[in-house]
Amino acid sequence: MYSTFYVSKSQCMTCDNVVLKTLGALQGVFGAEMDRIEGQIVVNHTDEVSREQIAATLDNLGWKEIVSQDAEIEHDEPSIWGCAL
Repeated sequence: MYSTFYVSKSQCMTCDNVVLKTLGALQGVFGAEMDRIEGQIVVNHTDEVSREQIAATLDNLGWKEIVSQDAEIEHDEPSIWGCAL
């Protein structure tokens, strides 16, 4: 199954790679792809891992899910990883 998460648009490939690597390491995840322009992450996974578990992992990495793409973002919090570039 595929789950799509809308997140803040990233400007850092290093941060993107950490997120994709962490998601890929979850039991039941076959892979993940990030669309930096649209601000979405698509995760291919089995029912071993729930959408909520994946969302919690993203949240722990500092990536807040945007519930509605139409909603205005008043404050775009940076990733907890920061960017050293």
